[in-house]
Amino acid sequence: MLEMALHILDIAENSTRAGASLVEIIIQEDLKHDIFSIEIKDNGAGMDKETLEKTMDPFYTTKKVRRVGLGLPMLAQAARATGGSFSIESDIGCGTRVYAEFQHSHIDRQPLGDIAGVITALILGNPEVDFVYIHKKDSLSYSLDTREIRQGIGDIPLNHREVLNLIRDNVNEGLAELNG
Repeated sequence: MLEMALHILDIAENSTRAGASLVEIIIQEDLKHDIFSIEIKDNGAGMDKETLEKTMDPFYTTKKVRRVGLGLPMLAQAARATGGSFSIESDIGCGTRVYAEFQHSHIDRQPLGDIAGVITALILGNPEVDFVYIHKKDSLSYSLDTREIRQGIGDIPLNHREVLNLIRDNVNEGLAELNG
């Protein structure tokens, strides 16, 4: 994967397949300390210790469509290639937390990519799941919470084309303000 947004999409899709009703995506850019981090938390089924240990094996996957599970190992490698770190925690019935930290200025740090497209794709394919996206850059912050959007739109489904267009535009505007 050439963009961090695609790693996020892969992991968040894993969360929805694990039955999560809430997926939180938190990106923090700390320029002073030269850190770029991604955290994805869910309230899905979680994994037992044995399954959790297998998640870093590229030849292990619970997906029926393909025989390899490269998402987590590739994210871990991408983080470590920049001098960063990777961790995953999970408990049965409590969900999973994936955390990757990168050196922000490292030449090999992948670009964020189309995070607005990823957020809208997640909502399009999983309208029953709530997503929280928080992006912090130093003292600035942007957030989107589909639970708040649901309250504002009433009976209109989250995956309605016009709602998705508004969400995509809102994310892009929020990121533009962060990158001022």
